[in-house]
Amino acid sequence: MHRGSCLCGAVTFSIEAELTDPLACHCKQCRQQSGHFFAAIHAPKDAVTFACQDGLTWYRASDLAARGFCRECGSTLFWRADDGDGIAVALASLDRPTGVSLGRHVWVNGKGDYYDIADGLPQHEGFGE
Repeated sequence: MHRGSCLCGAVTFSIEAELTDPLACHCKQCRQQSGHFFAAIHAPKDAVTFACQDGLTWYRASDLAARGFCRECGSTLFWRADDGDGIAVALASLDRPTGVSLGRHVWVNGKGDYYDIADGLPQHEGFGE
């Protein structure tokens, strides 16, 4: 089991699933919401349970998905598509040790012009596989 929270503790959760290698999303929405790229792991929606969700707010970022954040401290926490059974969980919200390493970069065609991706990991213009 893995535990996580926002900065202030108004959202605390656990994930009862094996964590997959995280990805870094460089799309404009992720960069605007998080302040840089969004590093996240995928988990089944039903594997995420909340001990406290007093601060959890969902923002309709598009017609296809919502982004979860804490309305108290502003922590970026989740991204979930309306369709499908998965949820992207912000890697930085998880307690250490996570036991994972970044696996790939997605939507690199939307990355900011103020940084380079030079870690040697696979890069995909879209979501990739």
